[in-house]
Amino acid sequence: MENNTHTVFNAAQLKMLNMMAMLKTKEEIEGLQQVVSDYLAKLLHGEIDRLWEEGELSEEKVESFRTLHERTHYNKQQL
Repeated sequence: MENNTHTVFNAAQLKMLNMMAMLKTKEEIEGLQQVVSDYLAKLLHGEIDRLWEEGELSEEKVESFRTLHERTHYNKQQL
């Protein structure tokens, strides 16, 4: 059975694919991974700071995460 689905990339994804095409070594790929990871961590820290400043995040809320147990319940028939 043939799969005729097509992936549509957004502008950011296309730009990343074009940049990655220039990488030739494992070290270059790992370097790009580190840069992207650092960038995403910076964004996350900014969002956490914003939530903290706006009062949506507090010490009490962070502490409540320690006892948070969210699990997905699976229907055994689906497995």
